[in-house]
Amino acid sequence: MVLMVVLAFVLCSVIAPNYAQGSQRLFQGLAPVATNGEPFPWNMLRLPDTVIPAHYHLLVHPNLTTLNFSASVRIEVDVMQSTDFIILHSKDLLITKAIIEEETGASQSRKPLQVLEYPPHEQIALVSSDMLLPGGKYFICIDYAANLSDGFYGFYKSTYRSKDGETRVLASTHFEPTSARMAFPCFDEPVFKANYSVVIRRGDKHIALSNMPKLKTVELGGGIFEDHFDVSVRMSTYLVAFIVCDFKSVSQITSTGIEVSIYAVPDKWDQTHYALEAAVKLLEFYEQYFNIYYPLPKQDLVAIPDFQSGAMENWGLTTYRETSLLFDAETSSASDKLWVTMVIGHELAHQWFGNLVTMQWWNDIWLNEGFARYMEFVSVDATYPELQVGDYLLGTCFAAIGRDSMNSSRPISSAAENPTQIKEMFDTVSYDKGACILHMLRSFLTEDIFQSGIVRYLKKFSYRNAKNEDLWNSIANTCSEEDFTSGEFCYSSSQASKNAYQYAGEHLDLKAMMNTWTLQKGIPLIIVERKGSTVTLRQERFLKAVLHSDPVWSSLQQGYLWHVPLTYITSNSKNIGRHLLETQSDTIELEGEVSWVKFNADMNGYYVVHYEGDGWDSLIHLLDRNHTALSHKDRTNLIHNAFQLVSAGRLTLDRALDLSRYLRHEAHNIPLLQGLGFLEAFYRMIEKRNITDVAQNLKACLNHTACVQNYILQYFKAVIDKQTWSDEGSVSDRRLRSEVLGLACDLGYPPCVKKAHQLFTDWVESNSTQVLGLVLFLPTDVIETVYSIGAQSAEGWAYLLEKYQVSMSGAEKNKILGALTSSKDTGKLLRLLELGMEGDVIRTQDLSTVIYSVSRNPIGHFLAWDFVKKHWSELVEKFHLGSFCIRNIIIGTTAQFSSREELEEVKMFFESIREQSSQLRVTQVAIENLEKNIKWLERNLETLRDWLLKSLQ
Repeated sequence: MVLMVVLAFVLCSVIAPNYAQGSQRLFQGLAPVATNGEPFPWNMLRLPDTVIPAHYHLLVHPNLTTLNFSASVRIEVDVMQSTDFIILHSKDLLITKAIIEEETGASQSRKPLQVLEYPPHEQIALVSSDMLLPGGKYFICIDYAANLSDGFYGFYKSTYRSKDGETRVLASTHFEPTSARMAFPCFDEPVFKANYSVVIRRGDKHIALSNMPKLKTVELGGGIFEDHFDVSVRMSTYLVAFIVCDFKSVSQITSTGIEVSIYAVPDKWDQTHYALEAAVKLLEFYEQYFNIYYPLPKQDLVAIPDFQSGAMENWGLTTYRETSLLFDAETSSASDKLWVTMVIGHELAHQWFGNLVTMQWWNDIWLNEGFARYMEFVSVDATYPELQVGDYLLGTCFAAIGRDSMNSSRPISSAAENPTQIKEMFDTVSYDKGACILHMLRSFLTEDIFQSGIVRYLKKFSYRNAKNEDLWNSIANTCSEEDFTSGEFCYSSSQASKNAYQYAGEHLDLKAMMNTWTLQKGIPLIIVERKGSTVTLRQERFLKAVLHSDPVWSSLQQGYLWHVPLTYITSNSKNIGRHLLETQSDTIELEGEVSWVKFNADMNGYYVVHYEGDGWDSLIHLLDRNHTALSHKDRTNLIHNAFQLVSAGRLTLDRALDLSRYLRHEAHNIPLLQGLGFLEAFYRMIEKRNITDVAQNLKACLNHTACVQNYILQYFKAVIDKQTWSDEGSVSDRRLRSEVLGLACDLGYPPCVKKAHQLFTDWVESNSTQVLGLVLFLPTDVIETVYSIGAQSAEGWAYLLEKYQVSMSGAEKNKILGALTSSKDTGKLLRLLELGMEGDVIRTQDLSTVIYSVSRNPIGHFLAWDFVKKHWSELVEKFHLGSFCIRNIIIGTTAQFSSREELEEVKMFFESIREQSSQLRVTQVAIENLEKNIKWLERNLETLRDWLLKSLQ
């Protein structure tokens, strides 16, 4: 999860692959001008490879009182081609001295370097009076200083308040993707791997942490100590990390001798123990699964009070938002525990995927993030089977489909050059779609072949960089001709095609197959029509916001073709059928007559299925008559498919709603949550709808009889009533409890509201007694529901806000914040937004969550949107363009707009900030999503009303 700083960048469409410039200055178009008015000798965003780093010697001395730092870096470099200038990255650093040392035998020369700065590309040029020659031994030595960053990037300050009210300061780093240059001048691109020797100076009340273990501490006098850390392995700049803090830790040694430590602020030390248990288990699992020992002697996991993303995989020193690492038994729910476990699984997977083997450039960031996201599920399923994490992979793929079915989506492997573009690559496509196509591939090839292929990939490219095709070649067991002739265990590319895997008796070109999933955007729609035992298949691009009848539909279909590994089951099948669809259409012959066929068994594939003819009728009948004939994953998949097809105009809404009727018989939580989720989404959209343009009888339905609300409460009454206000049951049971009771109370279901109100009253009274033995601890799975009911009164809201300020549990603070944003008082909602902007009571890291949550409140919907428009410049300054927070704010505040007036308003706002909005993909996503909502309501509102009225009779 990555966030970074961006300036106004001069965009350059030329990519710099390999350069042999020497002293020749490269000028294409207008020559860049340095800050001193002299010509800058490089005009590309990417660095030349004439000089490459080998070893950084970094000394950093932060002052936590003055909030700045002084530092020096000595970089051993290899000159690949003659040159008299070196281009590095540097951002907001005051360089006071730069020299170059050359060692020739026993002698050493030191000469000053002229420093030229070019801020638009965040680059400096070090110009030498002498030519630098290949084969020479050179060291670049730079002294510099800077302020600790006031955001979440580079070397930044963070604060926390102790139990006794003291504000304490620490300094931490976050470099991915392009912010190492804010902490030291460097070759800040992933391909420039090097070793690092880090020295940190600190006061006697603090400790210093870095990627490697501490070798020694030297006392300098005046209360200053100097910690020297061991030399790192070869790694990219974005993985370097160091922290100066006063944290406490808990440690354990793994079975292979790795010291794992969890660090947190002293008052939260007791919340670190579950993370330690999980980290040890997961690290040991990965060593066995990848068949490669973790290469460092220690792994620290540190909870940082101010942290914009979820976590960061710095090698040997992973950093986390507190809610992603700390677990408080009294306030953390089952979902919180699952989240902590999966985030740790994600970051530890990165120690191999991303750190050991790194993508060559950010266009293939999915090789890092898609794998880490998928390995969350693989690792947690193996180490904590009771968490039933496999069920949540469905939600990951549903999220990917939601984004990928829009024309504003992008290929998994996409061009990204400047920092804003790079930052936006850390999105649903890289993470979730990446994970889902890997799951499809694993299911397709079998676990053994998949695992051996990725182990081969990791071993071949250890401490190196890799591209998309390197992964496919490793899994397909192919290699270069050089590897083949040297005796490596692999096929040459020409031989591999003759020894291709077979799937359902058909030959497979793995690279060609997977290129259809990574080099083109979108997701296929498989159209199935069965006549007797013959199944006709067609594929086309699945689009939700563009209907088949739209004039542009045909042009948006051109050139799209996937190699789809289909799976299917039938009424007669004992085994899963398989077929590789490599063409636009094909046929399958089933064994005998069948009453139904269902494609995408257990949703192991990444595609949407539409059944023509009587296909949907037979499946709806099956679910209503004998739903357990299908697995719970297949049932969940059918619910999701049906409602997705409604958005695309392929299936009528009443048929999808007819399918969902079977849920009255459903006993499994996952399909229940899926069906309930769609109904809730319809309710939320209509709830926020400006109903002046809706027919009068629908107004009456919404305002007086509340069709959707009544249907949900009536139809799911049995499910609601059987929920207990406890923490009993499996993780799945507990998640269902949280969701169902939260929705029931929000819809005003009297028994739910009454119970929650009583629990809130009892909880407040028990806290006011100040007697520990009498304090009521609410069941963690219903805390937010209870708080939300309590927050509806002025006294309850004020009490919760006070509780928020003193709570030492990040999990509890999140639940309180969710409750506070559910208030129906616009004044209170505005106060929360203002507190988020101030960044004291509500941390800046949580501001985007506050905005998003207020926007989901029907009372605060337009309030949040107006707030974003008014404070846009300040928001961009706090979070920076392209960051997750900015994307979350844009999507969150526009997601449920559904009128043409709102569409025009959003477009006008984006036009007013065109200089920024034109750089972002997320603005296109927001507009297309809004257009989809408008079309959905225009086509389905009357159908929904009629179906609900009929169902409520």
